[in-house]
Parts: sequence; C-alpha cells; structure tokens
Amino acid sequence: MDKVILMVCCVILHACQHKQERTLPYYNTADFTPHFEKEVATDFHRIRPFKLIAHTNTPFTEKQMDGKICVADFFFTTCPGICPRMTTNMKMLQDTFLNNDNILLLSHSVTPVEDDVNTLRKFAKYKKVNPNKWLLLTGDKEEIYNLGRKFYFVEEDQGIDRDTSAFLHTENFVLIDKNRHIRGIYNGISLASIQHLIEDIRTLEKEE
Repeated sequence: MDKVILMVCCVILHACQHKQERTLPYYNTADFTPHFEKEVATDFHRIRPFKLIAHTNTPFTEKQMDGKICVADFFFTTCPGICPRMTTNMKMLQDTFLNNDNILLLSHSVTPVEDDVNTLRKFAKYKKVNPNKWLLLTGDKEEIYNLGRKFYFVEEDQGIDRDTSAFLHTENFVLIDKNRHIRGIYNGISLASIQHLIEDIRTLEKEE
C-alpha cells in the first residue's frame, strides 16, 4: 500500500513539474509546424512592420505590439456568420485580462473601406470594447490582407496564393509573443479553444 501511495505521489510530482516547465512552440510557416526552442534566430518569422489606424482614430503600428502579448483576428462589422461569435470570445478575453497591461487584443477589418474609423467606433461602443485592451483596426486593404495571409497565416487553405480580390474570412485567433513571433493558432468560435488560448497566454507571461 505504501508503495502505491509513493508511486501516486511521484506521478503527481512529475505532472506538476511537467506543467511548470511547459513552453509554447514557435511557428514560421502557414502549415504551423512547431519549433520547440528556447530562443529563435533574429531572422525567424515575425509580424512585419505596418501602419494601420485604430477605431480610436489613432495610428497603430507594429511598435505598439512590442513588449505585449497580442491576440489577433480578422473580422468585419456586418458579418452575419462567424464574426459575432468571434467578437463574443474576444470580449471574453478582454474581460479576463482587463487589468493586465501585458495583453493586447487586435481585430483587423477585412472590409476596411466599409469599416472606416467612424463605423468601427460605433461597433466598438455597441460591443463594449475597451480601447485600453482591445483595438479594432482599419486601413489599406492590401496591407491588411498581406498581413493576414503572409504574416499571421490565418487562412486555412495552404499553398494557395491569393490577392485582395479573394475575400479573407477566417475564424482563427493568432497568439503573438512580446517579440512579434507566432506562438499559437486557435479556433475563435470554440469555447474550448478559447480556454486553451487563455492558458497559453498565461504560459507566455512566465517566459523571461
């Protein structure tokens, strides 16, 4: 009996140590092949420089992501399908990390002509978006689509080269670390996936 108790204790201890040592992989391709490394090379894939505008009518660039853990998605305000559930789940992330200055949420409009600053501001007010935690972004359509497809890798169709004439529509949320590296991708309409995302954000916070 004592041996059984000892074995159970060892298993629990090992599980606890494994949990404490858990790290997230890095990703640099659209097929999301994981790279489990403590550090990556300086030229490893990360979100490139860009310039957009937030619903607060202020410029937003990649520099405002530096030093922050970011969650990014791509949506549009008139979407009748997946976007409302994505917005609900982004709101959950906002409320979960509301008082955490390390976390920033970014929603990029894929119909930026229709979703101008005024439209996004009204939408943000209706959805109770807190601008200190969550920003809705608009700007040049080509810029947004290039970021989504070539840098965030949000589209599921691998190996297909598309331009802005092909509509960008995806439920994926992407987790970005403080150095703008991709560390995870999640189904933005799945509550289980969002809970996993919350756990991964907390794991990232423990990194040096």
